[in-house]
Amino acid sequence: MPMLTRFFPFLRWFPLTPANLRGDLIAGITVALILIPQSMAYATLAGLPVVYGLYAAFLPVMVASMWGSSRFLHTGPVALLSLMSAAAIEPLASRGSEEFIQFSMTLALLVGIMRLALGLFRMGVLINLASHPVINGFTNAAALIIGLSLLNTFVNVPMPRSDMFLRDLWHVIVQLPLAHWPTLAFGIGTLLVLWLLKKLSPKLPGVLIVVILGTVVSAAIGFERTDLVPLERITDVQARADYETYARLDAALAANKKAQGEVRHRIATLAKSAVHDYSLEAELLRLSGEEESLKKQLYGQRVAVHRHALVPVTAADGQPVYQAATEAGFFDPVWRFAGVKDGQIRLSGGGQVVGHIPAGLPGFAIPPLDLGLISGLLGTAFIMALIGFMEATSISRALAAQSREKLDPNQELIGQGLANIVGAFFQSYTVSGSFSRSAVAAKAGARTGFYAIVSALGVVAVMLFMTEYFYHLPQPVLAAIVMSAVFGLIDFRTLRHAWNVRRGDGVVGLITFLATLYMAPQLANGVLVGVVLTILLFLHGVMQPRSEVLGRTRDGTLAGAASHDLPPISDNYVVLRFDASLVFINAAFFEQAVMRALAQFPRARAVLVIGNGINQIDASGEEKLRTLVADLKAAGVTLMFSGLKKQVREALARAALDEVIGRENLFPNKDLALKTLAERYDQAAPPAAPPGLAPA
Repeated sequence: MPMLTRFFPFLRWFPLTPANLRGDLIAGITVALILIPQSMAYATLAGLPVVYGLYAAFLPVMVASMWGSSRFLHTGPVALLSLMSAAAIEPLASRGSEEFIQFSMTLALLVGIMRLALGLFRMGVLINLASHPVINGFTNAAALIIGLSLLNTFVNVPMPRSDMFLRDLWHVIVQLPLAHWPTLAFGIGTLLVLWLLKKLSPKLPGVLIVVILGTVVSAAIGFERTDLVPLERITDVQARADYETYARLDAALAANKKAQGEVRHRIATLAKSAVHDYSLEAELLRLSGEEESLKKQLYGQRVAVHRHALVPVTAADGQPVYQAATEAGFFDPVWRFAGVKDGQIRLSGGGQVVGHIPAGLPGFAIPPLDLGLISGLLGTAFIMALIGFMEATSISRALAAQSREKLDPNQELIGQGLANIVGAFFQSYTVSGSFSRSAVAAKAGARTGFYAIVSALGVVAVMLFMTEYFYHLPQPVLAAIVMSAVFGLIDFRTLRHAWNVRRGDGVVGLITFLATLYMAPQLANGVLVGVVLTILLFLHGVMQPRSEVLGRTRDGTLAGAASHDLPPISDNYVVLRFDASLVFINAAFFEQAVMRALAQFPRARAVLVIGNGINQIDASGEEKLRTLVADLKAAGVTLMFSGLKKQVREALARAALDEVIGRENLFPNKDLALKTLAERYDQAAPPAAPPGLAPA
């Protein structure tokens, strides 16, 4: 049975007692009420239609629960990985396009494979590469970026999608005077209702309530108003010219993508017969560069065309034409550009809604496995695999500490990996553990992971029977839901605490925060900066460990002479503390520390190193120590050690270095060493300073 549960951890749930079943049903239904609107909101954050959020809340939730370690952890769409997924795919495809959707599935597959491999090879310790200040700095920046990236949806203005988030955000800010006030009212109203419900009735499913309210109000007032207009029905000359430019760029981008697909197909066909056509590869590179240029022009033009405010008037033929709204007030309805469809201009006089959601369960589909695509996503996938696992592990540990549940991080990696792999073949994007839903489940009385199955079945019911009712759900409501969730994650107090504990950690956390903001939307780069800084800080500490000459306090204990302003123990010998292993990276520093100590005490004839902090010695450390002992002997100075650990003494014996140092100079503890030093060197009159060791 133990072997069976190792491969099928969900067997531990059974038999389900009536109490456990009742607790899981209540918790599952409660979580489903949050999961359904959250998954749709996070899908928009990932740049995908909302139905893909529902797909990600179906099979991945079940698989992660069945093969994970924690009974409380709820897996599914989360804000951070949704934004990172969008940022990773953005340079490769246009948002909302079929390519963008397929590439998101490929990214989920890569993340899943990496997590599964890390779990199978029991490499969960890799999460220790990112220190707590790095994670905190990154999380604060990511939460800020996630919230602000939805500002354009909150006010219904376009946001360019370039390689620099801060510049894109500035474009949104300068468009705030063009904000659509009903959209803004929906967003602010949603935040206000969520806050009131959390304050007055925290047990109610606030997210579901605002979704229902928003959908009902939107349908009642006709929040969405769109019209397809032939270009010749727009009388504003400048607006028509800008619309023509946008349509031309949009058509050029579509033609470019079609050409790239044809070239890739020809390259793949030739590759089957081991033939390389470098002219095709050169053409593909040219088309890729042209695509980047077209995207930048298109994003800029999208902002330009939004400035045109139009109003419909009836022409002589009885048909409406659209002219410039030169005297429109703040509350007067105006129509703005919303896109191009079938050669016509789509204008919008209202706000954005979710629109049509396909009913039914996700079908099986193999994600694109192009080598060029995989190599481009590999680095981001690895960072997402680690960050998602860190997030899931921290949640699981917090909940396990409350319930005293045994947690296996490697098994959790396996569960998260399988969830992403299975999900990728059923149209799911990257998923991970959710803190909010897991906490709700624990509070609602979940007993086993079966509650997550119940929550996923709730999503299935919505996909089969209720998608049509979400048509009028306003996009600003979803944006407000995400904003309310992520802004609560911002925590600068922890960064300040890290600064108080250790200045270096505080600096690393702050730099990670600023680097993540500056490098957004490529959030993975911010984590890499933090990890590199952490490693450099660690190496600096290892290369230059604490080393200090000791003095004696009034009560007879030893302490740092310089840091405590103590007189030296003796002018005839030096007592030195070295708080690190003696290895290749700091062997030279050890030698410098000994020589500096002797330079301070030129009459000293012995150096005692308190070696309690030396945990190991390698070949470089042994060689440096052998050379130092010989040099000091030639200068008439004896090197001694006290308190060396067993493994260090054994290493010295294997190298016969204990004979070079002299076994009589190796002491089991510092008290015996100090007594011997006093007897040897303080009884006799001090001689002249040893040659060659005078202070520089």
